[in-house]
Amino acid sequence: MTDTYADLGLYIGGEWSGAERTASVLDPATEEVLGQVPLATPADLDRALEAAVDGFARWRAVPIAERVAILHDAADRLTARADHVGRVMTREQGKPFAEARGEVLRVANALRWDAEDARRAYGRIIPSADDTVLSVRHEPIGPVAAFTPWNFPAGSPMRKIAAALSAGCSIVIKASEETPGTACELVRCFAEAGVPAGALNLVFGEPAEVSAHLIASPITRLVAFTGSIPVGKLLAAAAGAQMKPCLMELGGHAPVIVCADADPVAAARKVAAAKFVNAGQVCTSPSRLLVHQDVYDEFVAAFVAAADRVVVGNGLDAGVTMGPMANQRRLKAMDEFVTDAVGRGATLVRGGERLDRRGFFFPPTVLTGVPDDCRVMCEEPFGPIAPIVAFTDLDAALATANSLPYGLAAYGFTRSSATAERLIRGFEAGILSINHCGGSVPEAPSGGVKSSGYGKEGGPEGLEGYLVTKRISHLLVD
Repeated sequence: MTDTYADLGLYIGGEWSGAERTASVLDPATEEVLGQVPLATPADLDRALEAAVDGFARWRAVPIAERVAILHDAADRLTARADHVGRVMTREQGKPFAEARGEVLRVANALRWDAEDARRAYGRIIPSADDTVLSVRHEPIGPVAAFTPWNFPAGSPMRKIAAALSAGCSIVIKASEETPGTACELVRCFAEAGVPAGALNLVFGEPAEVSAHLIASPITRLVAFTGSIPVGKLLAAAAGAQMKPCLMELGGHAPVIVCADADPVAAARKVAAAKFVNAGQVCTSPSRLLVHQDVYDEFVAAFVAAADRVVVGNGLDAGVTMGPMANQRRLKAMDEFVTDAVGRGATLVRGGERLDRRGFFFPPTVLTGVPDDCRVMCEEPFGPIAPIVAFTDLDAALATANSLPYGLAAYGFTRSSATAERLIRGFEAGILSINHCGGSVPEAPSGGVKSSGYGKEGGPEGLEGYLVTKRISHLLVD
């Protein structure tokens, strides 16, 4: 393990520990083994659940002002360590250091916002016609079981941790075994800030075993998951069998509609910038580009030019703007998407083959004339592949955009406010951006519709998922 990586461990009941079983953590840019992540046993998971019971009792009793101060302290510690945590993230996940460091700073600010929003989670007094005092109160739901993926090693865990702890809940979070170092660094900030033992517990392990164990436990009161639609459906079914609420932020296949009156060059540059962030491994990544025939050629030329400016390499190297894919599985998937599209008649304009070097590198790839039945048009690519197709009728483009079961993000470009409203009303998605490709912000909710999940993260709506509403009718007596 090098000095730029992290000490890995399970964090249960306020203590760090190892495990008999481990898995190797790879640097996707070099394929070097960075360290060994411990894999929790059922006994470890039981310890984490019991710790969460005790931690919940202690944490919910902490006065809100003190709770907020502790969370601000954790955010300050994380901000001060942004360079170190960013390097850890780049080494285990691959994204360029500037992106990784920026992610760390963003999640620290998100924690601050959630902590302050918890101050406003108060109820109300309702006027009554008799001698009763009718009120509504909001209380923490209880111990949370959370599961997060590898593509945003700080962002995904922090969304769950920040909301749970701000609401007064305890949490057992299973972060990704492929990016454990970042999660460990986050937890250290909370522990050093004074979050009570048991309020925050971090585990790693075989995903199916861990999820089945945590969800089945009567201790768990809420399940929060970010990941693929097939896995989300399995976890939601398991939770539903016990009437446990879920927050599900699942996959997407975000359509982009570039209208005839849009600036095709400006739109292409913005879409390309968003497409190749994190090597396209973003659930809200623009991934189906529908461009009006009148501006199609200009858009494609500008998009290809933007793709050509992307510098692919080790995220720790100066000047690199796109790192490797996170793992070998994603490389195989990219090959399959391109082979299928070209085989069905699409034109490969740029990229399309794994780069001939050590590491999991795949270049920015542009496909045009892509038939609707290609896999890349029907399945989330989760990589740096951009299929571009032309349209002539906006209603038909919206029908294509909405034709899949996904409904996470969508993007539209137009100079007309009336057309923008048509797009806003027409897109079936929970996150919309007009004339840009904006990302998540802590003060506003994010989440999908249809098979892309339910529940929100961010904004007041994000905190609501971790609270229960209690109605009290108090009859006044002498």
